[in-house]
Amino acid sequence: MADYIITVRNLRRGDFGTEPGPTRFLAVPGNRTPHPDQAIKRGDWVDAVFAAGHTGQDVHTGEDCGDIVVFVHGYNTSPGSVARRHRQFRRDLTKAGFRCAFVSFDWPSDDRAINYLEDRSDAKRTALRLVDDGISLLAATQFRGCKYNVHVVAHSMGSYVLREAFDDADDRPGIAASNWTVSQVCLVGADVSRGSMSAGDSRSRSLYRHCTRLTNYQNPYDQALKLSNVKRAGVAPRAGRRGLPDDHADKAVNVNCGSHYRKHYGERSDNGHSWYFEDEAFLADLAATLSGDRDRRVIGRRRLDGRGELHMV
Repeated sequence: MADYIITVRNLRRGDFGTEPGPTRFLAVPGNRTPHPDQAIKRGDWVDAVFAAGHTGQDVHTGEDCGDIVVFVHGYNTSPGSVARRHRQFRRDLTKAGFRCAFVSFDWPSDDRAINYLEDRSDAKRTALRLVDDGISLLAATQFRGCKYNVHVVAHSMGSYVLREAFDDADDRPGIAASNWTVSQVCLVGADVSRGSMSAGDSRSRSLYRHCTRLTNYQNPYDQALKLSNVKRAGVAPRAGRRGLPDDHADKAVNVNCGSHYRKHYGERSDNGHSWYFEDEAFLADLAATLSGDRDRRVIGRRRLDGRGELHMV
């Protein structure tokens, strides 16, 4: 099975670099590392993704149905790491019971943690391509006689890429008027300011507007998102550590994973930022969230505390 990746990296010495470049649609075979030679025509790539996500026909209309998950990685990620995470994440979602086509959006982050600020600049410069060449392209299924649900899972700085992409798209005529909607948006360890996720904040208004539900997975013990981190000096508290603000949109839900993390990972050297993708309980919760079959309050191992806040235990 090929791995379907959208990359917006430049080329350097015949391979992918760490700066913004033109959009390429990759079908990466086997366990290969992404390479420019794996680029195929956009139309062929879209057809292949729809075929991979097909699950059947609607019993009433006969239209093709399916699910597509778009994953947006965080900073400090090489193309090889993108492919490895892509394959593992796809396998784990299938194992957790969610069948889908899986697509990764590879924006040009470096593979060195010290490049945090440069990665953030490149993230903003390439964010719009996530909508133009990815989400809106896949979400416009009504023009293909299909009923596919498109979901987005964003990790770390990938949440910033996603928020900027939706905001920039709504600022342009044509894109804003187009009828594209994402079913489930899931932010994991989100490296965006907590305050920006308020319902009335202009930075996230478009993100809320273009999704059916938004789920924010929070870990209070996330060391990568702490304010004293030297790479992130001076930024506001992050949604992936502090959670959503009280005045978030009604369609949003916050899931505090702190108790689960402390119980299972507290004695390890993990920094609390990437553990989600190897945890069976989180993957089961995510799969149930993407399917949309249950109310947000009764998914998986979620429990309400005395203040009405959701925790994954």
